[in-house]
Amino acid sequence: MDALAEAVLAGAAAQELERLPVPAEYTAAHLRAEDVGMFAGSADHDVRRSLTVGRVPMPELAPDEVLVAVMASGINYNTVWSAMFEPVPTFAFLQALGRRGGWATRHDRPFHVVGSDAAGVIVRAGAGVRRWHVGDEVVVSPVYVDPEEPATHADGMLGESQLAWGFETNFGGLAHYGVVHTSQLLPKPAHLTWEEAACNPLCAGTAYRMLVSERGARMTQGDVVLIWGAAGGLGAYATQFVRNGGGIAVGIVSSEEKARQALALGCHAVIDRSEIGLTGSEPPADPSVAGKKLGRLIRAAVGEDPHIVFEHVGRATFGVSVFVLRRGGTVVTCGSSTGYRHEFDNRYLWMRLKRVIGSHGANLQEQAAVGRLLDLGHIRPALSTTYALDEAPEAARLVQRNQHTGKVGVLALAPKPGLGVTDPERRARLGEDRIAPLLPFG
Repeated sequence: MDALAEAVLAGAAAQELERLPVPAEYTAAHLRAEDVGMFAGSADHDVRRSLTVGRVPMPELAPDEVLVAVMASGINYNTVWSAMFEPVPTFAFLQALGRRGGWATRHDRPFHVVGSDAAGVIVRAGAGVRRWHVGDEVVVSPVYVDPEEPATHADGMLGESQLAWGFETNFGGLAHYGVVHTSQLLPKPAHLTWEEAACNPLCAGTAYRMLVSERGARMTQGDVVLIWGAAGGLGAYATQFVRNGGGIAVGIVSSEEKARQALALGCHAVIDRSEIGLTGSEPPADPSVAGKKLGRLIRAAVGEDPHIVFEHVGRATFGVSVFVLRRGGTVVTCGSSTGYRHEFDNRYLWMRLKRVIGSHGANLQEQAAVGRLLDLGHIRPALSTTYALDEAPEAARLVQRNQHTGKVGVLALAPKPGLGVTDPERRARLGEDRIAPLLPFG
């Protein structure tokens, strides 16, 4: 381990961190351009084959960036996509970013450091950074924006230049260090450990925008919300937002164990996918048949049809989602983990005045709102288990095979779980056993 990382772990003061040199190389989970064709002819695109943990060169820092010593990160499905080289290799994103010129050319490398979540300590700040300083403990939003683009100032997600950090950019969070734009930074909740803080930004922010934000479904008290994958990373936060906002959360899960987890998170009712004939990644032959079964189960559990469907599964479930929604209801979608090409009967959309809202990430204000809820203890981290950085390929494989619960954390520089709490009084007040409700299931 380099001297700068050792100083961070020792709790060195900002002056000491500034004095120590930045290493020329660092350890990171990354993909290699030379491996892009490795899955040709293979049915199983096992991400353990493509995701490498090793040394990569340290990039130069732009004036509006900081270098974060990453204490912990997490696995998101975009890392799985990256490591499968699907739907396109992410090196195409890095090449497109590099063509913008200037500092962006750094991102076009024959390696791609992945990872879209992080918590850590700022160890360098560019010459143009004003609000952040060496020694600050931060969490990193995955949304990478261009502050000079006008649309960014209406909503950071609307800018044409908006990208996902560690997916469409290089130098992401599954590493000892991450290169971060100042518009991605928020204070780390003081009562959370490194791994608890790191696991929230992408999934919690995405779920908040989908359900609570004025740009999403605008859930109100009493709304019935159907949540696919209620015990997964996105679903775990969606369930909490629905419950806390006075809604009625109906979770869809794939096993009895995940049903228990969804209930522990606050679901009012839970339905197993197998009860409606959904057992894999393929859509039902007739979504209306599965939708009628699901509708009957929802009405039996909570008395009425859903106002909102929280969608991210995609091809396997989208037709059912459109069908089961009540007249005038809203499907809000942020992804398609089972496939991007959806089929649904459009009559049930237009004749029953339903809506589909596309949602992606969360702007910095929405992320700040999530951070406040975490600080208050109203939202709890969905962390279920933690891996070491050199085990990141195994952690990604767990998510690839949907064998995980909630969020899978990855320790980067932090040598063990449980570190990073600087407000133990607040943690005790909120209840140690209530901070991360999915850890007992991990």
